[in-house]
Amino acid sequence: MKNAIKRVLFVALGIILQFGFLISIQLFFNDKVAIIGLFYEIASVLIILGILKNSTRLSNDLPWIIIILLFPIFGTILLITLGRNYTKNKLLKNINAKEKEYAKYLKQDEKIKNEIISKDLGNLEYLMNRTNYFVSKNNDITYYEFGEIFYPELIKELKSAEKFIFMEYFIINEGKMWNGILDILKEKASNGVDVRILYDDMGSIAMLKTSYPKELEKYGIKCLPFNKLSPFRGIFMNNRDHRKMTIIDGKVAFSGGVNLSDEYINVNSKLGIWKDNGIKIVGDGIWNLTVMFLSMYNALSLKNEDILKFKYDFKDKKDNDSYVIPYGVSPLYKDLIGEDVYINMISSAKKYLYIMTPYLIIDTDMVNALIRASKRGVDVRLLVPGIPDKKIVYTLTSSFFKILHDNGVKIYVYKNGFVHSKVFLSDDERAVVGTINMDYRSLYLHFENGIYMENVKEIKNIKKDFEKSFSDSKKLSDKDVKVGFLKSLWQSILRLFAPLF
Repeated sequence: MKNAIKRVLFVALGIILQFGFLISIQLFFNDKVAIIGLFYEIASVLIILGILKNSTRLSNDLPWIIIILLFPIFGTILLITLGRNYTKNKLLKNINAKEKEYAKYLKQDEKIKNEIISKDLGNLEYLMNRTNYFVSKNNDITYYEFGEIFYPELIKELKSAEKFIFMEYFIINEGKMWNGILDILKEKASNGVDVRILYDDMGSIAMLKTSYPKELEKYGIKCLPFNKLSPFRGIFMNNRDHRKMTIIDGKVAFSGGVNLSDEYINVNSKLGIWKDNGIKIVGDGIWNLTVMFLSMYNALSLKNEDILKFKYDFKDKKDNDSYVIPYGVSPLYKDLIGEDVYINMISSAKKYLYIMTPYLIIDTDMVNALIRASKRGVDVRLLVPGIPDKKIVYTLTSSFFKILHDNGVKIYVYKNGFVHSKVFLSDDERAVVGTINMDYRSLYLHFENGIYMENVKEIKNIKKDFEKSFSDSKKLSDKDVKVGFLKSLWQSILRLFAPLF
């Protein structure tokens, strides 16, 4: 813990020095040369005009416009560091190049493609056309409504590994959950299984020492931290790897909201019951996740290899109408895949739309999509935490309650604790389970993954989980969503700085 605190302070010091230096320059020149101030104003106007010209999500870009107008240099720095400009970041360029290189290994079956088009399955068609990932039919899906149900299944499958284990997670934290996994990984690596681990350096900053990858290497485990923190690159570290997946021999894969830390399996949770979920896939769709993992791993390791050796051939093909597409979300894409998939689901819902999310920091496109669905008679329900993990973020989340509630969207607050699940479900027909929160970071800045399903049998169990969770929640009333003037003002200010949360 002491090492983690030192790392945080080290990075924070670097950031403070960077901003302090730039602000000092601004103050110095503003005092000495008035024309420099005029230059700043002209430059800020040009930047804003550029934003307006190229904006496809103006409600999301509006905070940048206001901040740049108020604080030209500070706002411009924030835009560069937190916005979508990746041309000079070597790591992100490597990831982009590797994803393009590996796209040739992701081939869409033409028969399935034609079926999707003929049946007018627009949500699937969007993912098929706008990502490199393919839709497949030959899959078995299992949904786990809590982390403690998911964990034993993960352990069982890890023990059966014979060739390789790939794990990519935002958080790894030493404790009962991780130690149980690590014991298996050590044994497997000693027996020649190719064990590879990716974790996010910022996500695990308070849990793991900087030397942790080297410690695992002693056991034959290959381990890489994503986007390692550095004091003088600190302000450029906003793009994190928020994905969560385990792939075993190409035969079975897991994903969902669960990280590798005890609270996710309700051990030592400080937020009441930790409501999370896991999902298992057995079938052709695993290859999407495998290529996704290897794109990231080999971009970090600068390794070239024949990745086809990791592909498992599922010879028994199922003749059904169940479609599955595991897909990745990346800040490198021109399209906002994560948000678009959610909006497409909202727009296509006819009877009901149920959503679980820990955070609700959304733009007007998402707000209006939810309102339109409600106004056309769709039963729209949002399930959010009863006990928040970050109070200021929850205040921002709750700022959306009134406008949604007043337009017919039902807000449910989970009485038992914290909701960390990221699940969309509509009409008993389609669902998304993955890592993508309804907030600025997941939708715009992070590397994420999801599994989109259409006409999959397991959807009935996802619905049961929602129904049980609603019964364990409080539905907000008119009185519950009312806020006073001061709180409303505070929420409005927080909305302005939504990109920072």
